Amino acid sequence: MRVEKAPLDGVLLFFPTPHHDDRGLFTRVFDVAVAKEHGLDPDAFIQDSQSRSRKGTIRGMHGRSGRGEAKLVRCARGAILDILVDARPDSPTFGEVTSVRLDDDDFATLYVPPGLLHGFQALTDQADVCYRIDREHDPSEDLAVRFDDPELKIEWPLALSAISARDRDAGSWEQLRARL
Repeated sequence: MRVEKAPLDGVLLFFPTPHHDDRGLFTRVFDVAVAKEHGLDPDAFIQDSQSRSRKGTIRGMHGRSGRGEAKLVRCARGAILDILVDARPDSPTFGEVTSVRLDDDDFATLYVPPGLLHGFQALTDQADVCYRIDREHDPSEDLAVRFDDPELKIEWPLALSAISARDRDAGSWEQLRARL
């Protein structure tokens, strides 16, 4: 398994090595030893969730207040463009945006450290996204910023086909910064 650092501080990408044969393929999508080598505590992750989105759907931009929330994110079916915004005021990459394509071809898993905003857009007819999260959900700690905030200048690759009312009506990056 290959591990790469992403442009935002503390963000990692884990690339498994698929083994192909006449039946198809087999790959490890998570390895405790590799996670520990890169400073993660695999026992800290307590919940697995999955979403299914149709092409053009945007989910995000979401985060958590308090101690934040760490996630391992991968696209098990289809492809997405995953977007991260560093919302940690003390981070050297505070306010920066980065994107990563996740798909069912290379099986990459993205480690999102606490304090980042996270969202994605489905690039294929259907995209199944799996999340491994390190805390129970507490709605009182939810943070959200509009997907099209003019200050963040997130470049979504497709026309928007669906978005939740919560995401459509989220506040601005400027409003969130004032709260941090």
